[in-house]
Amino acid sequence: MALAVVGALVLVALLSLAIGANPLPLETVIAALRGTASPDAAFVVLDLRVPRTIVGLLAGAALGVAGALMQAFTRNPLADPGILGVNAGAALAVALGMSVFGIRAVSGAVWFAFAGALVVTVAVYLIGSGGRGAAGPIRLTLAGVALGAVLSGITTGIVLSDPDAFDAMRSWNAGSLLGRDADVIAAVAPFIAAGLVLAAILARGLNAVALGDDVARAQGANVRGIRIGVVAAVTLLAGAATALAGPISFVGLMVPHIVRWLFGNDQRVIVLGSAVLAPVIVLTADVIGRVLIAPAEVPVGIVTAFVGAPILIALARRRRASAL
Repeated sequence: MALAVVGALVLVALLSLAIGANPLPLETVIAALRGTASPDAAFVVLDLRVPRTIVGLLAGAALGVAGALMQAFTRNPLADPGILGVNAGAALAVALGMSVFGIRAVSGAVWFAFAGALVVTVAVYLIGSGGRGAAGPIRLTLAGVALGAVLSGITTGIVLSDPDAFDAMRSWNAGSLLGRDADVIAAVAPFIAAGLVLAAILARGLNAVALGDDVARAQGANVRGIRIGVVAAVTLLAGAATALAGPISFVGLMVPHIVRWLFGNDQRVIVLGSAVLAPVIVLTADVIGRVLIAPAEVPVGIVTAFVGAPILIALARRRRASAL
């Protein structure tokens, strides 16, 4: 099964390089990668589709692992990166950047989105840890949902009051892999890599946390350290993915369910499986979006929302898939 998932990732990556407004045979794609194709084919593959495919791989892996971390951390099968207000914080920062500072390029919006995600995640943790008691999963969840709702309302107000910002945010806010060049990818990739490494380190401890804080402490787990690490990893992963591709929904929610259904409840396997399977989902949705209303395109965020809802309902009906 693991080899099938890896094979699916390779296949969908090749399809992402081959399918589009100008379809290319796989032989031509391989020739372009080797540097033996015609200049036109090389431009389409190397300059347009390779960066788009890399964005799908990075954003998908980041969203899938962030969702796996959130579900294990909160012990809530319906948790996803947006539960901490990360998407809302990134969207508000982008709206401010476009409305106040006149940012229009994706390369400029990335840094606003990432900064917004960082600020909001820190604010959620501070709010959740205020008063008596530690910042437990329930308090962090409530703080994230409440703050995210407030920030979403502010973002809507800013965008509706500024037609230019509204036009500029339409593509980003729908979730898209298009138009991200090598500079943007190089700027965001280190944050995603750091988040993935941190998630791998935390995965063993999350097996203990999933049984409850008291049981985890009895097993010698540093619950507070794991909690802080998860918040940091989710910030890096979800913030960078949102900055890179916009708020793509359902990926972080449904992919850990699929992995749990296929491979069991070991968090180490779930984190690794989510890092591989989530890009398959994102790239498949992107390919579908390219051909659905060709020559126009449907943003990947819309496709994942449309496809993800029925898949999640089907998986949630399976006891093994929905149990944490």
